[in-house]
Amino acid sequence: MDKAIVLLSGGLDSSVALHLALKEAKEVHAISFEYGQRHNRELDSAKLVARKAGVADHRVVTLKLDQWGGSSLTDKKMSIEKGDVERTDIPVTYVPARNMVFLSVAASYAEAIGAQDIFIGVSQVDYSGYVDCRQEFIDSMEKTINLGTVMGAEKNQPIKIHAPFINMTKAEEIKLGVELGVDFGLTWSCYNGGEKPCDTCDSCLLRAKAFAEADVIDTSL
Repeated sequence: MDKAIVLLSGGLDSSVALHLALKEAKEVHAISFEYGQRHNRELDSAKLVARKAGVADHRVVTLKLDQWGGSSLTDKKMSIEKGDVERTDIPVTYVPARNMVFLSVAASYAEAIGAQDIFIGVSQVDYSGYVDCRQEFIDSMEKTINLGTVMGAEKNQPIKIHAPFINMTKAEEIKLGVELGVDFGLTWSCYNGGEKPCDTCDSCLLRAKAFAEADVIDTSL
């Protein structure tokens, strides 16, 4: 592939996705979002990951999703709930339609620079109950993007959404990341800000579980 766009949050999943895209595409552009999240610690990690990886360009787009809240990640009046790796309900950290918004912006960016490939590091195996991390959503979103862009609807240059980890566990992602040379020490997964991870939120627990299952040391600790 020629040009690729990678949604880069600075977390584990997106950082591995970035390195996979670097292996498969000639030119990689990373896009991150300042969407009104309660802290910028993960965004700081995204900048470090992109810089070390040597992407062609790294854009940070501001979207004020905190104007209406609806998530403990964008509304400081809401608390980050205690983590539960066996959770089956939708957690309060779910940000309404976040991946839909992010992929729409990425599609605009992709069309503007003539990129036909977008990478997103979602998984429907370890997805914390987020409905916008499922294969059916990715398939539907790809169809919508190609119906609503000149590239897809008129030029026969369809945009492809790559979700390479959709059926992989985080442990499998970590093993792949090791092969790709990902510096996990630069990544951040904790829903809370601060100097060190809280070790109690869903994201921290899922990360710890994944590294243990992969038998890999988490160098961010």
